[in-house]
Amino acid sequence: MIYNNNIITAEFIKRPNRFVAYVKINDKEEIVHVPNTGRCREILTVGSTVVLSEGKNKDRKTKYDLIAGYKDSMLINIDSQVPNAVVEEALKNRKIRTLMKYPIIQREKFFGNSRFDFKLSNGAGEEYYLEVKGVTLENEGHCMFPDAPTDRGRKHLLELVEVCKTGRGAGVLFLIQLKSAKTFSPHRDMDKDFAEALRFAKENGVDVWAYDCNVGENFIELNKKVKVIF
Repeated sequence: MIYNNNIITAEFIKRPNRFVAYVKINDKEEIVHVPNTGRCREILTVGSTVVLSEGKNKDRKTKYDLIAGYKDSMLINIDSQVPNAVVEEALKNRKIRTLMKYPIIQREKFFGNSRFDFKLSNGAGEEYYLEVKGVTLENEGHCMFPDAPTDRGRKHLLELVEVCKTGRGAGVLFLIQLKSAKTFSPHRDMDKDFAEALRFAKENGVDVWAYDCNVGENFIELNKKVKVIF
């Protein structure tokens, strides 16, 4: 996907809460929106270069969204609105080989009382429910999720198991929002319950994938499959 808004870079100053940050643009301090409730502590460091996207709504409180940041020379997209859009684009372009047999792609669909990111289907009556998780935490090529405890994420995994029990397909795709990832694993030290739920889901028929991305300051797209380590 391509960001059609005006894109600029700035110097990161601080993040007083989950939703806003202070940056320096042309030596002027400005408050911006952070579209990610995760911690992102290894990305949003004092003095680092961040990427901003200018909002189109003139009535909004902040002019810019902070969509990415440089960790040394590595650009990491942190926009939480991106993963579903990137995966939808990849599904439509048939870039996820295992799911190519599902040409009908629907967003935000319910199964029972649970809403999943995607419902995929085909003319043969086969259905597949897919949940997408964005990943920004990286250390020397190894990436992990989550970077903050997520009971909601754990529940999603258990709900996907219930989908499998009906004979339908189900999977979770971890979209790593950076390039050149080597491996992925659940972040057990951060959220042991999520890590155990992911293993349980895998053992009970839920597909588990991780893909990294090609990332630029004004674009992000699905790249290649990354090895998942449990």
